[in-house]
Amino acid sequence: MMPFVLLATRPEDAVADAEHAQFCRASGLAPEQLRRIRLEQGPLPDLDLAAVSGVIIAGSPFTSSDAPETKSALQRRVETDLVGLLDRVIDQDIPLLGACYGVGTLGLHQGASVDRAFAEPAGAIEVRLTDAGRTDPLVQAAGLPDAFAAIVGHKEAVSALPPHATLLAEGASCPVQMFRIGQRQYATQFHPELDADGLAERLHAYLHAGYIDPSELDDVLAAVRRADLAASAGVLRGFVELFAR
Repeated sequence: MMPFVLLATRPEDAVADAEHAQFCRASGLAPEQLRRIRLEQGPLPDLDLAAVSGVIIAGSPFTSSDAPETKSALQRRVETDLVGLLDRVIDQDIPLLGACYGVGTLGLHQGASVDRAFAEPAGAIEVRLTDAGRTDPLVQAAGLPDAFAAIVGHKEAVSALPPHATLLAEGASCPVQMFRIGQRQYATQFHPELDADGLAERLHAYLHAGYIDPSELDDVLAAVRRADLAASAGVLRGFVELFAR
């Protein structure tokens, strides 16, 4: 099997390593089958898209919709790298799955409105499929039910999709939880890689980064541990099932 590629941007080694392990666990891929590229460590290397099964964009401390003048040189370089890659992914119709940061990245690339209107604090929410979502190949491969629990935590979101995008899933406080471009490029606002333990690790690392009120950490984690998160991981397993080659 040709490997999948995980594009990561988290600067903390422990968090970055845990994220890679979480994507491997949820997707069923062995570490060597999910090649990680840490974009915060250097420019995107020359990537032969004909030699990969697909591309996954992980979450990020970056916020795509920030004013350009407030972005660091590193963030601007990462965004430039991703735009160039997405140009090639769309042109060559390469399978893509963006998780959280991937919503803003793919959304902006395709002309969506991305802003802070529908930010959600970290925790578990209910996601509901749209009519289009119920018949989508990835949704079906994932075995997603009409409603399922998933973990979110984001400062920006898509507030309006372009006409050519297909809305697959929505939430009560964030209207775009999953969408598709064409037939093989997907993005989820929720984190399909995270379970309760993974969120606990992530929140301890980013406790004062604005994703939750630190005083509510124990309550947030207790609520997440009561949620059945098994279905959301199916998105990654389904992505591999559909597009591995």
